[in-house]
Amino acid sequence: MKKWLQRIVIVLAVVFLGMQFYRPARTNPVTDPSKILRAPAHIQPILERSCYDCHSNESKWPWYTNVAPLSWSIIDHVNEGREELSFSEWGNYSPKKADHKLEEICEMVERRDMPLPEYLWLHRDAKLSDADRRTLCNWVVEERARIGGSDDRGRGRGRSGS
Repeated sequence: MKKWLQRIVIVLAVVFLGMQFYRPARTNPVTDPSKILRAPAHIQPILERSCYDCHSNESKWPWYTNVAPLSWSIIDHVNEGREELSFSEWGNYSPKKADHKLEEICEMVERRDMPLPEYLWLHRDAKLSDADRRTLCNWVVEERARIGGSDDRGRGRGRSGS
């Protein structure tokens, strides 16, 4: 029995080491500064702290993003996040798309779907407080009105956590 256990451990170690040779690209694409979302001074730090690692071209890549298979999952999450919403590509969005993305931002933070719970395990500072949620949703309402989107004035005001 002991030999089987040793063989299993050796095989698993070889597989784990072999996995380290497959390294998907951890990228931060070049960004046109004129396309980046310029949020107000009270909003920008919240976005940078809680959203930018997955929703911009300014991702931080800590040491654990080098360790497979964890790295594969993280890189996939970042790529999917950028595809869904990128603050670095905001200027490429039509007013209609920007309006929809803003609406989704408020919905996701109100439902506590974002930031992802698994992201918060290692990034506790990214957790949104109820005040952060209200602030973001209030900004969303103002920004949607500014760009000519939905005038849903009641949305996001004092509704955090519901």
